[in-house]
Amino acid sequence: MEKIRIDNVELSLSTPTELKIKWIGQKRVQQQLLASWLVLEKEDLPLTPRIIGPPGVGKTTMAYATAKKLDQPSYFYQCTMDTRPEDLLITPVISENQQIRYIASPLVTAMIKGGVLILDEGNRMSEKSWASLAPLLDQRRYIESQIAGIKVHAHPNFRMVVTMNTDASTFELPEYIISRLQPIIELDFPVAEEERQILKVTVPFAPDQLIDIVVQFLQAAHADVKPYTIRAGIQIVQYTLKLVKITGDEQMVCLYAAVQQILGDDALNYL
Repeated sequence: MEKIRIDNVELSLSTPTELKIKWIGQKRVQQQLLASWLVLEKEDLPLTPRIIGPPGVGKTTMAYATAKKLDQPSYFYQCTMDTRPEDLLITPVISENQQIRYIASPLVTAMIKGGVLILDEGNRMSEKSWASLAPLLDQRRYIESQIAGIKVHAHPNFRMVVTMNTDASTFELPEYIISRLQPIIELDFPVAEEERQILKVTVPFAPDQLIDIVVQFLQAAHADVKPYTIRAGIQIVQYTLKLVKITGDEQMVCLYAAVQQILGDDALNYL
């Protein structure tokens, strides 16, 4: 674990995330994210956008795939209702020799290393935790850890994006935070050809007939504003093929079972 010293306090840094992820389609939203992070002049600063959309449409995937275009280390932080300011920033732990060690979160590590931080599902986090990030999200670009007693300034290459779900199980963020998380990048359901490509890339061993049926199913659900996403489509294709392998039943029989078990009885109306 890499370590660094700031104001005579030693921090253990987090490791970046490496994933094999490819973003298919919707290039416009990638361009919007890259534009948000662009610095035009010496006096300019990057923006911190928020990507908004239903769960499962690929917000995190898009953010990570775009971050990799910058050729900088990428880090994730998964927000929850229980996230505390010290979880977001610097956490103290007791080492084997009963000494206090300080662990820099992925966010603080990205600040130090000049990486990209993807703050996932940010509107599941309370205002108290968001308040600790307020100085980072404006021209000050630093955080203060009350636990470690230090101030950490962001590297010039540090970039950040926040993903947010549009569902009921989230907090409403205060205006002073919302005003700092701009611009809004909206991500919606893919069109049919994009969903077909995603399924072929993700489940390359699936037969075309099955992929076409699942794409038609998803598109019919989208038209009726049902929250059935490409993530569910991938799971349906995978589970259908597994059921065929284990049970020996016909593909359509297994497909109906997969849809019912993954999305419920109502979803069967769209097959």
